[in-house]
Amino acid sequence: MMDYPPDHRRRITDDDLAWDRVRLTVVIPVFNEVRTVETLLRRVREVPLWLEVIVVDDGSTDGTRDLLPQFTGSLIDRLIMHERNRGKGAALRTGFEHATGDVVVVQDADMEYDPHEFPMLLRPILSGKADAVFGSRFLGGPHRVLLFWHSVGNRFLTLLSNMFTDLNLTDMETCYKMIRRELLQDLPLSANRFGIEPELTARLAQARARIFELPISYDGRSYDEGKKIGWKDGVSALRCIVQYNTFGRKAKPWMAPAVALWDTDERLASISVDRDGAPAHGSEES
Repeated sequence: MMDYPPDHRRRITDDDLAWDRVRLTVVIPVFNEVRTVETLLRRVREVPLWLEVIVVDDGSTDGTRDLLPQFTGSLIDRLIMHERNRGKGAALRTGFEHATGDVVVVQDADMEYDPHEFPMLLRPILSGKADAVFGSRFLGGPHRVLLFWHSVGNRFLTLLSNMFTDLNLTDMETCYKMIRRELLQDLPLSANRFGIEPELTARLAQARARIFELPISYDGRSYDEGKKIGWKDGVSALRCIVQYNTFGRKAKPWMAPAVALWDTDERLASISVDRDGAPAHGSEES
């Protein structure tokens, strides 16, 4: 059973979209982010949406693992610990398996991406136009000027991915991928490291998902500041693009249900909203 949203996390706007009825699961993979993870979690909780926050610690050794349990029940809804470092893809797949929200988004713990942009990314899904939304760092949003060759590599990997998927994305490697949960949990994912980005893109294309791309802000960090992805991961991404688009199990074509989870009779009965925007909670509790 679901815990329904408290009064202070109500609506973003005065439009007719189901802001008060949709639950967004935020999956946060964490590895050695003791300096930023608390600030990031507090920033996520500032977002005026009904959230489920899942944190997967991927074998941290810098004190993050000892810090995170302090936030369970307040900033974190579910904390999962990997006994050893298995990679970002493995951490995300663990988080995806445990997600119970209607829509899932990935949030890195390094403060490069701003969770206050979640409502903007969620809008095309709520309006029925998209099954997945990518936040692009290359569509003109404000960004820190940094690492020229890193941006060149990203654009090249996106170009190669587009050639295989027949999509016209500008940022395949973006962290911000927001996907309807029932679609996401139907994708055959297997990547353990940063190859999860081209794999998610390939699987969504194979599923014929409707994908939107929107500009986001980006405050990238340098390697001295803790950036982890390197040139070896770029080489691995080349292999992953070919592998996940050409070989092995493919995603099945997917079609959105006629009635979204947040518009079902059960959800409508559980959360009624008066004209002033104050939610009346259903009697069911988890």
